[in-house]
Amino acid sequence: MSPVNPPRSSSLIDAIRGPLMLITLGALMAADQMGNIGIDRTWPALLILFGLLKVAAYLGGGQHE
Repeated sequence: MSPVNPPRSSSLIDAIRGPLMLITLGALMAADQMGNIGIDRTWPALLILFGLLKVAAYLGGGQHE
């Protein structure tokens, strides 16, 4: 039987990264459909969010890639 790895402190960040990105993408697409803000002007928000989540994982002691 192999030993169990202890949970990383950034496991919460890892767990919410995908869903948070999808929610953000959906909100940006909804704003585009309502005509408020075009997706062509808001897609950098996804890159900013991804970068913030990577920084949070790094500071939380996650894997450093």
